[in-house]
This record gives sequence, structure tokens and C-alpha cells, in this order.
Amino acid sequence: MSDLLQVVQEKYGQAARRAQEGSPSSCCGAAVSCGTGSDPITRDLYDQGETEGLPPAALLGSLGCGNPTALAELHEGETVLDLGSGGGIDVLLSARRVGPTGKAYGLDMTDDMLALARENQRKAGLPNVEFLKGQIEAIPLPDASVDVIISNCVINLSGDKDRVLAEAFRVLKPGGRFAVSDVVVRGSVPSEIRHSMELWIGCVAGALEDREYVRKLTAAGFVDAEVEATRIYKAEDARAFLAGAGLDADKIAPQIEGRFMGAFIRATKPVAIETACCGSECCGGHA
Repeated sequence: MSDLLQVVQEKYGQAARRAQEGSPSSCCGAAVSCGTGSDPITRDLYDQGETEGLPPAALLGSLGCGNPTALAELHEGETVLDLGSGGGIDVLLSARRVGPTGKAYGLDMTDDMLALARENQRKAGLPNVEFLKGQIEAIPLPDASVDVIISNCVINLSGDKDRVLAEAFRVLKPGGRFAVSDVVVRGSVPSEIRHSMELWIGCVAGALEDREYVRKLTAAGFVDAEVEATRIYKAEDARAFLAGAGLDADKIAPQIEGRFMGAFIRATKPVAIETACCGSECCGGHA
């Protein structure tokens, strides 16, 4: 797991530096050329009006697979936490949605991404934002301190997803919402993909099967867990990053046709039900 963390930090640090230089990033990974500079996972996720007024580097530093801020139905005054906040675009969008009485946290473990995000915050002029350094498996916030958790194509990168979901459950308030975008898979996946570190970094190899995602959320204590596909990836979408990772694209691409997809994953932390005093059994004999 430590090797995976190191590789993730290195690759996403490179992405942050490219964004600072004005170059686009790609979920395909540094070793993979997606041809157009905008791969099928990360392209066209945000409406132009939505990102108006935000620093260009915030969008360039985005390596997401969805738009959780648009799907999470954020409300004025809420506290939001973005797991793996990268260049900060989803944190900044969340801060706008929750308004000055709300708060948007971003959590990231990569120094270059944190520096990029804090500079983007400064340029955007949003005071209700705070970027924290840490790992999503050990969130540096108190229990029951967050209304909504969002994340954008990051949980699939973790080698301990059960721990991530347990931490998300811990920091959410009762009734709090888990509303993330992630890559998921339906059906079996060729072993060549699962064993490729480059494709893990490229948002593919670490993807959970959709039903397994629901099972893990339920095991962590969440209720009403569901996975909604938002973008299904075609075989031709995969060819560039399969070939770039040294795999046989002609052989593997047809095997993954329609199996990988960007999805919105929802779940809720249940509200604790307090038992009213009912007499001798629960009140020591005092009504």
C-alpha cells in the first residue's frame, strides 16, 4: 500500500505542476498519451457557466470522472468535505453553493496539489474554504462534523477502501450525505488491467464493482446506498491508455466494452434514534 501511495503522490504531483504551467491533466496517467489532451474519463464534466470566475488552473488540475457538486444538492450553510480535492475545483464550486454561512474543506495528501488548490482559492477570493493535508483513510476532522462528503474519482485509487468509507461515516453528522463520483465496473475485468499500476493511477484498475461498492457502504453503516451510471466508457475509449500502459489494446479493449463507467454513488448516514425513558427498565425504576 505504501508503494501505491508513493506512486499516486508522484503522478498527481506531476499533474499539479502541469496545471500550474497551463497544461491540461489526464486521468490516463503520465505515461499514457490520450491523443487529444482530454481523455474520455475527464473531459466535459463542467458547464462553462459553472466554472466562470474560477482560475483556469483549477479546471486544468481536475482529474475527476464526474461533477459531484452538481449532483450532491448542496444547501446554504452546509459543511462539505471533498476527499482527494486535487486542484480544488470541486471545493471552490461547493463553497459557492453553501454560501458564506457554510464551509468547504478539501483533503489531499500531495503537497503540489495543495499548493495549487490554495493558490486557486486565493485567486477565486472564497474565504469559506480550507485545504487540509492528509490521507482519505485517516480524515483529520472530528466525528460528526460534516454534512456532505463529496469526492471525484479518488476513492478508486485507495488500497483500503473499507477504511475510507469507515472514515467517511465517522466524520458525517447523523443524516449526513455521501455523494461521490467514481469509476465503477460491472462484471469481471481482465487480470492484465487489475495488475497494471499505470491503469490504477489512471482511474481504472482500482475501480470497485458496482454491487461491491453498495455492499461496502452498507457494511460501513450507511443506508440507501445506490450507484447511478453517468458515463459508460466504450472499448475505443480505452485503446489509448491500454496501449500506453504496454497492454494489447486489440485483445483487451473488446473485453471491457461497456464494463467501466463513471458513476454517482449516494448513501446516507442514518439519524440516531433516541429511546425515550419508558419506566423501570431504562430509568432505574424511576418514571
